[in-house]
Amino acid sequence: MELTDRKKRILRAIVETYIATAEPVGSKMVSEKAGLDVSTATIRNEMADLTELGYLEQPHTSAGRIPSAAGYRLYVNELMDRQQLTLQETERINQALNLKMEELDRVIDRAGKVLSQISDYPVFTAATTVERVTVKRFDLLMVEDNAFIAVVMTDNSIVKNKLVRMPDRLSDTQLQLLSAVLNSSFVGLSREEMEQALDKMETRTAPAAFELISLVVEFAVEVLAEQTQRKVHTAGITHLLEHPEYHSLDKAKPLMTYLSEENETSKLPMTLDKGKNMNILIGPENVNDALKDTSVVMASYDIGDNMKGVIGVVGPTRMDYAKVTARLSYFADSLTRMFGKGELPPAGQDGNEE
Repeated sequence: MELTDRKKRILRAIVETYIATAEPVGSKMVSEKAGLDVSTATIRNEMADLTELGYLEQPHTSAGRIPSAAGYRLYVNELMDRQQLTLQETERINQALNLKMEELDRVIDRAGKVLSQISDYPVFTAATTVERVTVKRFDLLMVEDNAFIAVVMTDNSIVKNKLVRMPDRLSDTQLQLLSAVLNSSFVGLSREEMEQALDKMETRTAPAAFELISLVVEFAVEVLAEQTQRKVHTAGITHLLEHPEYHSLDKAKPLMTYLSEENETSKLPMTLDKGKNMNILIGPENVNDALKDTSVVMASYDIGDNMKGVIGVVGPTRMDYAKVTARLSYFADSLTRMFGKGELPPAGQDGNEE
């Protein structure tokens, strides 16, 4: 049976009042809440009808009414307003979503600093993806009539968000349709595949809708691009000056500059020989000119979520390889255990190259 508009307003008033008070709701309170220009007797009759239809329940003979499960269902499906999040609420949610990766960065950065302190050499650390990265899910959160937050989650659990503002108002229905299109057409695709799918969609999509889709997809492409650009942390660069090879500032400056500039550190060696957890590159074995008079010892560790990490030590070819490899291997094993099981390896465990 299709409910009249008045019955729907009464049911909505009862549900929302009961949610707020946890007390049965009487006709007088409904009259105030629903804003109906009818008598309380008329409201009582409507409440009786809603009870017979199964949308309300009466706990006691003389008490008011409370919603039934069916009443809640009708309210959720048809009657409730979609609330908009405040900017403060969305910021709090976004901070929580990004916390995991912030913690990962902090752990990696701290590990590099500690290893640098105990080895007396510069150290670099980075997280890298094992395979191609795709978008796992799009979430769109309404903030204002003409603004929403686009949340992109990748299949390696990276979460990024962006506030999107538009010149015109966007309805809840339009936002839901946009979300449906994004999750049906752009999930599971690589960056290049997403760009190709967007190009194909342009000719068969209304211009206004395509503009919105493009805004979110272009942001998602940026997120995926970031995953291929490794963020490298460096620590202890000034330790170079403690070694005779670098007492001369003219000798030390080029290498220190290389290790301190972000666009240069992205060129540090990150790939290990197949089947090995540790690599040692000595002098000319380093293809980069800035490292040709140094040695680089690096080890890999598992982060989980389709990601690996690399931690490496840079120093003169005269470095104490036995000591460095032992400490580096222990560090890498510790990071693998910590990310995977939340535990550390037993004290005194020796490192090895395999």
